[in-house]
Amino acid sequence: MITIDGSYGEGGGQIIRTAVALSAVTREDITIYNIRSARPRPGLKPQHLMAVKTAAKMTGAQVEGLKISSTELTFKPKDIIGGHYVVDIGTAGSITLLLQCLMPAAATSKEHITLDITGGTDVAWSPPVDYMSHVLLPVLTSMGLKCNIKVNQRGYYPKGGGQVRAEIAPSFIIGVELEQEPGQEQEQKVEPKKKHDTITGISHSSNLPEHVTRRQADSALAVLGAVGYGASIDTENFRCLSTGSGITLWCGHMGGSALGKRGLPAEKVGQAAADEIIAELGSVAAVDVHLADQLIPYMGLAGSGSFTVREVSEHTSTNIWVVEQFLDVKFGIKKQNDGLFRIYI
Repeated sequence: MITIDGSYGEGGGQIIRTAVALSAVTREDITIYNIRSARPRPGLKPQHLMAVKTAAKMTGAQVEGLKISSTELTFKPKDIIGGHYVVDIGTAGSITLLLQCLMPAAATSKEHITLDITGGTDVAWSPPVDYMSHVLLPVLTSMGLKCNIKVNQRGYYPKGGGQVRAEIAPSFIIGVELEQEPGQEQEQKVEPKKKHDTITGISHSSNLPEHVTRRQADSALAVLGAVGYGASIDTENFRCLSTGSGITLWCGHMGGSALGKRGLPAEKVGQAAADEIIAELGSVAAVDVHLADQLIPYMGLAGSGSFTVREVSEHTSTNIWVVEQFLDVKFGIKKQNDGLFRIYI
């Protein structure tokens, strides 16, 4: 039995997701206590509940403490079971965060797994589904993950209603070296990403005038163009269950995103997404700050690999700690002369 202090480091839901995922992969029983103890509303939230509940179905696990606001959870998995799973978070809880918990386990199954998930695709404090599709998944694919994600409908706060299908095939995860910008040769000196490299993006909204998505995109284009970046941003307008808007930008292993909210001008939303990706592209790091923490469990499963990042977030440090509780790996973090941090096994 592995015991995890849920208040360690970042102390949020990430500890639950990573611990349950690796418990399923290693077949190690776990107890997590002090779950989100420092949060205004401690304990399990609906998205955590559904992630654990689905992981339990996938592994035939015995679970104790599986209820809203529970601050202690015991998870005892068996073998991972392939098949089709339907998951309704019941709120605008993040679909991408739920997938963070389920994907590593599904990848180690001996059978295909299909997940049809209802919840939030573009909600606060979580990666937008476009970021997962266009920034995270390409890296995981290079590491051997066989996964396809299809967005059938977007879902925003507070009603959710987003619909995503994830199909994961049995995969063998390998380590990759991401210490330079994609496409550069090892012997070349790393240079900042060229200003002529094109940034791609999607500006989207539901139940709002079409000019909202256009204004988000135009604002991002103006901010990016002012510092020399070219960009191509599509616009998508829907009529879904929830009203909302957002924009996601990506280029290589870097991304930036922002969500609209009542009272916030669309121009500010586009500017925020542009500013975020500009901060990342301005360094010679291989991955952005958010991608760094999401790669840690897969590096642990591979037992090798490395990347550079401009800063080590508390999410990344916490994920490293959790992974080291389950797997026979030891991560290293080294600050380089160029100011970047190299994270490696």
